[in-house]
Amino acid sequence: MYRVFEALDELVTIVEEARGVPMTSSCVVPRGDVLELLDDVRDALPAEVDDAQDVLDKRDEILNTAQQQADEAINSANTDAEQTLADARAEAERLVADARAQAEAILADADAEADRAVAAGRAEYDQLTERARGESERMIEAGRDAYDRSVQEGLAEQARLVADTEVVRASHSEAARIVDDANAEADRQRAECDGYVDEKLAEFADLLSQTLRTVDQGRTRLRGSAVGSVSGYSRNGYDY
Repeated sequence: MYRVFEALDELVTIVEEARGVPMTSSCVVPRGDVLELLDDVRDALPAEVDDAQDVLDKRDEILNTAQQQADEAINSANTDAEQTLADARAEAERLVADARAQAEAILADADAEADRAVAAGRAEYDQLTERARGESERMIEAGRDAYDRSVQEGLAEQARLVADTEVVRASHSEAARIVDDANAEADRQRAECDGYVDEKLAEFADLLSQTLRTVDQGRTRLRGSAVGSVSGYSRNGYDY
């Protein structure tokens, strides 16, 4: 590379010292010396300069090739991105469908459990009602029997006392008292029977209310769990 600068300096010296042509700005230089120096410059130039010139000559071709490769890379990246997006969307839809199916299955199980609990409560209610009705009828029948027996005893006592004129008025009074006592006893037993039935029905109403509240709470928790799961998929999935 040093020889290049040295040859250029010699060329400059030759041109500066060359004999001028009259009436012009030209000069006369020794052709052989100049050509020899130019050959020295050409030989002294490194190969990288020729390579650089080749690169400059092929610049447009290289730029076009690079642009084409860049376009192909961009198209490929877009295609891959679209495929990835489509796969992600399909996966998100599948997850949402699975979550919805699971939630519907949970709600169906909850409804079935609630129906079973209500059916069990209704059966127990019917059983308690039937038992209370039987008890009520038994007590009413016992009161009626006691009433009839008291009436019969009163009538028999009245008939016995009718023959005795002196005690007719007393017998009537005693008979009335016995009848009143029998009526009072029947009313008392009927009131006890009604109170017993009302107490049993109140206990069953409380039990049925607790059962329904338990079923409603279970259904509410199941619905909350299913919506939370669907919401979780929505937050972690894809929105389009």
